[in-house]
Amino acid sequence: PFFFLFFLLLGILGEDALLPAPQNISILSTNMKHFLTWSPVIVQGETVRYSVEFQGEYEREYANESWIPISECSLITATVCNITEDISATVAYNLRVRADVGTRRSEWGTLKGFFNRITTSLTPPLMKVIADGYHLLVELEDMGPAFQFCVVYWKKGQESRMQQKVVKEAHSVVHLDTMEAGSDYCVKAQTYVEVINRSSSFSQTQCVRAQGGRSVWLVIALISAGFAVIALTLPFLTWKTSKIFRYSCCPAAVLPDTLKVSEPPTQLILYGSEEAEQCDLVVRVMPSEEVLRLWIQ
Repeated sequence: PFFFLFFLLLGILGEDALLPAPQNISILSTNMKHFLTWSPVIVQGETVRYSVEFQGEYEREYANESWIPISECSLITATVCNITEDISATVAYNLRVRADVGTRRSEWGTLKGFFNRITTSLTPPLMKVIADGYHLLVELEDMGPAFQFCVVYWKKGQESRMQQKVVKEAHSVVHLDTMEAGSDYCVKAQTYVEVINRSSSFSQTQCVRAQGGRSVWLVIALISAGFAVIALTLPFLTWKTSKIFRYSCCPAAVLPDTLKVSEPPTQLILYGSEEAEQCDLVVRVMPSEEVLRLWIQ
């Protein structure tokens, strides 16, 4: 029985010794997103779990070189841990990983060297350049609150007169400039992170053409034709309106035929004077009986 217990204990210790520490620990950091990765520990018939801890500058210098567990990466089965939220300062960090199988644990596997987020790889933003009529617009990828964008744009053929605009937040669409009809405009952009004072390279240049080059001349021609028509018809309309207004407010009086005079006024005056003279010369004497009869009637 003694030898049996001895070999059983030796086997258990041997199994513990066979649980290696995680290897090939490295950092993948792009656009201020940081991931710790490692090679898996293989144990036949068992599920291996992993725990991750980090040590910042404060822990090394002021907290007795203590380590802080990352709660999101405690006893996980994946071989990757998102440490973005824990790398909150631009200082040197150390990280380590341990494997667990049941009650057995491996030694800590430690990252070779330190990690500082200033070394993160920055990529140019994804963008879409839009020509909306005569408006030059750009749509930028939302890369997070830490990112700003430097947008450079110019009229094609005038590269020496490039203009620059800093976009501090990625809106849906950003207005850059008003374009000339029928001209090509080009745009490129780069990302900038203020907390690490670094910029990415520029994106590939995208060019668009201002819309409506021919339609502008068509509109101008139509407007000119309209003014010409108005200039030609306005005098006629003014004359016609004045005629209508005149005859509506002051209509001409039409005399009946009996009142129309066919002879010159001088002849009428002559006739009138002669009749007046004749009336003055004719004297009629009426009997008294006839006068009485006319009076009674």
